Amino acid sequence: MTDAPALQPLDESTFETVLCVAAHPDDLEYGLAAAVDKWVRAGKTVTYLLATRGEAGIDTMDPAEAGPAREQEERDGAAEVGVEVVEFVDGFDDGVVEHGLPLRRAIAREIRIRRPDLLVTLTYADRFPGGQVNQADHRAVGLAVLDAKADAGNRWIFPDLVDEGLEPWQVRQLLIAVDPEPSHYVDVSDNFDAAVASLSAHAAYLKALGPEYPSPADLLGSILGGPAEVVGVPYAVTGRLIG
Repeated sequence: MTDAPALQPLDESTFETVLCVAAHPDDLEYGLAAAVDKWVRAGKTVTYLLATRGEAGIDTMDPAEAGPAREQEERDGAAEVGVEVVEFVDGFDDGVVEHGLPLRRAIAREIRIRRPDLLVTLTYADRFPGGQVNQADHRAVGLAVLDAKADAGNRWIFPDLVDEGLEPWQVRQLLIAVDPEPSHYVDVSDNFDAAVASLSAHAAYLKALGPEYPSPADLLGSILGGPAEVVGVPYAVTGRLIG
């Protein structure tokens, strides 16, 4: 049995624009927002794309009410870490997102619009590093982001995007956050409070999880503190980097 390779610090000098793609409001707030805060404070441009509005995520709230509420909570949470542009994809329903051409096209379209140096999404593995089963929408969206990275750079895939005036764009790097086989980390030791504020903005969603659910500070302390022990910093975001 061989030891896992040591994690390398992400070279943050290699990108100035970042597009973060996730399935639901709050997905990016479970840790990744700490890295976003760091990047925005460093002068980088970060935008968000959400595949759904999370309308099926609150058992006690009808989807017609939950969708708009959670959309606003995502905008509020993004603002806490300096993100001004939050886009939502139409046509995909929370809980039943399927990997396929429509989803790949929607993500490739946003990539061509934003033209990021770094693309970020969450793992599409069947389990998170701690062993918890990864939800279906997360897997579908994560895998679609991997495919859309290539789609966005090929003018002959989704040629109607060129007809819209959206020329191909080659994304230099893709970071797959909370992947069970991480290769890199981001030291977010100075960004913990901003991450807590970002997750706390999802008040209706968190309230519906019940009083025994961990507080944002306790939850993020565990999420960001665990990987940090491996690299010797207080808090860290980890991910698998694909060039």
